[in-house]
Amino acid sequence: MTRSVAVRVPATSANLGPGFDTLGLALSVYDELVVTELPGPGLEISVSGEGAEDVPTDASHLVVRAMAYAYEAFGRTMPGVRLEAVNAIPHGRGMGSSGAAVVAGLLAAKGLLAGDVEIGEDALLRLATELEGHPDNVAPALFGGLTIAWVDERGGPQHKKLLVHRGVAPLVFVPQFTMSTSVARGLDPLQVPREDAVFNLSRSALLVAALTQSPDLLLAATEDKLHQSYRAPAMIETDKLVRALRAEGFAAVISGAGPSVLVLADGPGRRLEAARIAASTTDTPWDARMLAVDVRGGMVRDHTEGSTATVI
Repeated sequence: MTRSVAVRVPATSANLGPGFDTLGLALSVYDELVVTELPGPGLEISVSGEGAEDVPTDASHLVVRAMAYAYEAFGRTMPGVRLEAVNAIPHGRGMGSSGAAVVAGLLAAKGLLAGDVEIGEDALLRLATELEGHPDNVAPALFGGLTIAWVDERGGPQHKKLLVHRGVAPLVFVPQFTMSTSVARGLDPLQVPREDAVFNLSRSALLVAALTQSPDLLLAATEDKLHQSYRAPAMIETDKLVRALRAEGFAAVISGAGPSVLVLADGPGRRLEAARIAASTTDTPWDARMLAVDVRGGMVRDHTEGSTATVI
């Protein structure tokens, strides 16, 4: 019987202000895919939703590339596949769309190879980091919640998942314009003043405490001197909104590489006030998305006809 798997992967927001390339948060927006083995070689791709008009429909599609990478890593030949994707994660907005695609491809490979090759969490994170370049987006996409990610010189990429305090209420403002991650990263200096590095170390440590125990500390904990100010000239409207929200006491930061703005509100009700500020502050229309923290991360289940939809 032709094997088929269904995959669901959450959006993510990386950096969270001071936690550059280290901290990430999984959010309740999802790309969903069904990947089915074909009886012979070939590739069939259909995409709906976000990016449907822009993403390639050949072997260069990032999900397919990630699948092929996993098959090669474990010495297996990738079969012909049919990929049906329904995307909800905005592309080029700093919500981890490329990381989600990488994770989706790896999870699809994990599901299709189940029973032949067992791909564990460590291998998934390693492969995802090799493809994405850094683990701060792929770790929360894989595992959910708040993740601290780092690369060990001997053990490779590592992560620690933490549960977020129930008083933390995420809100993401998504603009119509996009931002290239490579362009944003190119604006970062190669060296920063020592006092700025120390500043961010203190805020990153505080942010972990604020997100897990003390949401009242979120405003101070999301201060940053390493990357946001350097990228601001390329995202003037984003920077303007972040400053306006922070002036009113909201823990607002650039989401990932931008240009979306993440607000970590200390309660669901506060998000409505933040949305009013956004509507009156800039000339840019912002899509205010009131989200939850995803706690499960990426999931793959058997979707073969007649299966019991077991999570793999």
